[in-house]
Amino acid sequence: MKINESAENYLETIFVLKKKNGCVRSIDVAHKLSFTKASVSVAMKNFREKGYITIDENGFISLTKEGLDIAEKVFERHNVIATLLMSLGVDNETAFQDSCKIEHVISDQSFEKLKEYLSKRK
Repeated sequence: MKINESAENYLETIFVLKKKNGCVRSIDVAHKLSFTKASVSVAMKNFREKGYITIDENGFISLTKEGLDIAEKVFERHNVIATLLMSLGVDNETAFQDSCKIEHVISDQSFEKLKEYLSKRK
C-alpha cells in the first residue's frame, strides 16, 4: 500500500524510537519531529484507524504488522541511500538529510539496483 511521505516519516520515527528507547508515546514522536502534540495526536488517530499502529491504555504506541512493514522499508531505504551518498564523499549529515528526501520518491527498481551496487562494492 502506498502512503504519503508524511505518514512514512511518522511510521519510521515510531520504528526508530521503539528501537532506541523500547517504548514510544505520542509526545516522543512530537519531540523527535518537532511537531505539536495536537498534530501528532491527529496523525496517531488516523494511523490507528488505518491499522498501522495500536496504542495501549498507558499511551504506548506499537506498530502493527502493516505499519512495521512500511517503517522497515523506509528505514532501509534511508540507510542504504545515505550509505551510498557517503561512499561517494558526501558528508554524513548531508547524506542523511538528502536520503530522507530521496527515500520517498525512488522507485523500487532503482532502489534494488542501488542495493545491488553497494553489495558488489563490499
